[in-house]
Amino acid sequence: MAFPVIPQPQTVGRRFKEIRLKKGLTQKEFADSLGIVQGFLSGIEREKKTPSDTLLIALCNLYEINPSWLASGEGEMYRSQHRAAQTKIAGSQGIPVLERIGSGFPLNIGKDDIRDHVALPGIPEGSYALLAYGDFMAPTIRDGDLVIFRPGGSPENGAVVLVTNRWGEPILRRYRIKNGDIVYSPDNATYSPFSPAPETRIIGTVTEVWRKVKL
Repeated sequence: MAFPVIPQPQTVGRRFKEIRLKKGLTQKEFADSLGIVQGFLSGIEREKKTPSDTLLIALCNLYEINPSWLASGEGEMYRSQHRAAQTKIAGSQGIPVLERIGSGFPLNIGKDDIRDHVALPGIPEGSYALLAYGDFMAPTIRDGDLVIFRPGGSPENGAVVLVTNRWGEPILRRYRIKNGDIVYSPDNATYSPFSPAPETRIIGTVTEVWRKVKL
C-alpha cells in the first residue's frame, strides 16, 4: 500500500509527539495503542527511528489523522468531517458496511466499496462492518453475521482477524502463534489452517459480531 512520500523524516517524529500530547497519552499508552514498544516510539519522537508505512497507516486509522498532514505537516491534522461522519456512531449514518475491500483500504475507500451504513451502540470510531460468508469460523461467526472490525493494528494471539488469502481476498481467520510461527486457523475443524505468504496482509481485527435471530 503506497503512502505519501516523506520529504523530511525528522519532522514526522515531532508530529507523532504532537498527536500523543493532544490525546493526553503517555509514551507507553500511545505505543501500546499502536502495537509497538515504548522504546521504538521514543526513538521516533527523538528522530532516531523511522516509522514504517504500516505504522503510519495504523496511526492515521486509529486516531483519524490526515495522511497528508502526517507526511508533510500541511493541511488539517485530522481527516475531513465527511470521513469522520462515516466512522462516528453518533453520526446519522453510523459505520460503513463494506461491499468490498480494495488494496488501498483503509486510506482509499470508493463510493462503490460501501454497500450501506449501520448504527450500532458502543461501536468505537474508526470501525467498519462486513457480512460474513461461509462456515469457516463457525460456530463463533456464522454465515450472514455482521462482523465489526478495526483496521490495522497488531492482533493478540487468539484474536479473530480479517486477512488476505493467496488470491488477495479478505477472509476471516483466528490469529495464532505456535512455536514462534504465525498460523491462521479456522474455528471450524473441517478446514485446515494456513501459514502466511509474503503477500499476506492483516486488514484488521474483529471486535464484535452481530447476529440476527428469528423469534
